[in-house]
Amino acid sequence: MHKIATYDFTGKRALIRVDFNVPLNKETLVVTDNTRIKAAVPTIKAVLEGGGSVVLMSHLGRPKNIPEDKFSLKNIRAAVEEELGMPISFASDCIGDRAFEKSAALKPGEVLLLENLRFHQREKKGGEDFAELLSEHGDVYINDAFGTAHRAHASTTVVAKFFPQEKMFGYLIEKEIESVDKVLNTDRSPLTAIVGGAKVSSKITIITKLLDKVDHLIIGGGMAYTFIKAQGGEVGSSLVEDDFIDTAKEILTTAKAKNVSIHLPIDTVVADEFSAEANTQVTKTQSIPNGWMGLDIGPEAANAFREVVKNSALILWNGPMGVFEMDKFQNGTKEIALAVADATDNGAFSLIGGGDSVAAVNKFNLADRVSHVSTGGGAMLEYLEGKQLPGIAAILNQ
Repeated sequence: MHKIATYDFTGKRALIRVDFNVPLNKETLVVTDNTRIKAAVPTIKAVLEGGGSVVLMSHLGRPKNIPEDKFSLKNIRAAVEEELGMPISFASDCIGDRAFEKSAALKPGEVLLLENLRFHQREKKGGEDFAELLSEHGDVYINDAFGTAHRAHASTTVVAKFFPQEKMFGYLIEKEIESVDKVLNTDRSPLTAIVGGAKVSSKITIITKLLDKVDHLIIGGGMAYTFIKAQGGEVGSSLVEDDFIDTAKEILTTAKAKNVSIHLPIDTVVADEFSAEANTQVTKTQSIPNGWMGLDIGPEAANAFREVVKNSALILWNGPMGVFEMDKFQNGTKEIALAVADATDNGAFSLIGGGDSVAAVNKFNLADRVSHVSTGGGAMLEYLEGKQLPGIAAILNQ
């Protein structure tokens, strides 16, 4: 398989699938978070500095298979130009005569951004004829969109078959794969996984998979109360998935058999309603009063979790410790983020994945103090679960 660092791009057009599905201001349609654009820059520059030209393709939002101005990639053109430090061209469609004329006319060092792929229903359906048309834009195909690697869409998977010998991963996907492999295939210990978020049901597969790998499993967020109830605790009106009480019990039993230490919050910040203006108090998690709900881990839990994280060699974090979007309930997530950053400063390897966890490290300005922030929460989880991602397999299969 080709590697971007050693490939000769002289005189070649590189068709790059990027993940520019970035948030826009609803009124001005200006990019509000350019993290994903920044992440693609090293790959784009590698091609340009190697003597090639670049054709960028991406989706944005969820248009209904027809052009919609609020989902047009013309809205992100300025942000891409700013990150690249150069002007780029734009094609008002991703296929069609005008788009092909523009890509065919590219000179080395130039960049063309194609219009939103999802303006065509054949993109999500994985249409082979659509993928073949897209392939006409390049001499070599690079997939650098990890966030969509678990989707078998035309631009992420099917298009690769039209570049049987001329396809590769971009730097971003290379780093994503390398980071997950560091967690899954390592002799370093202790390995700690921090899993949060609202529901056990959405994380069962990954928790079960992690029990074969980790030394410590920290469970926070709403899902913790299902485990607390499974242990016989009183959780008031906290979020509980009663259908998964038995599952939680099985996880606790399996963890014990595999010598995995499971850490649940000792105390909890509880509220009398789900609101930023709610009355709050701190209680033991095993005895939350009726009418009160847990919305964040308490200070004792934060300190206990911090000690575990501090002594870890490898850390995987997916999911917040509470409703961190509200200031009253952000402290637990902030403390975990700081603990992960401190551990990383002291030599640990840390992998952050999942939209809320990424949002948290960004909110607390700690992204630069962790080893890797994954750009694809869903894709990262599926990869950790051992699933074959179509977008990855399409490159690996020559």
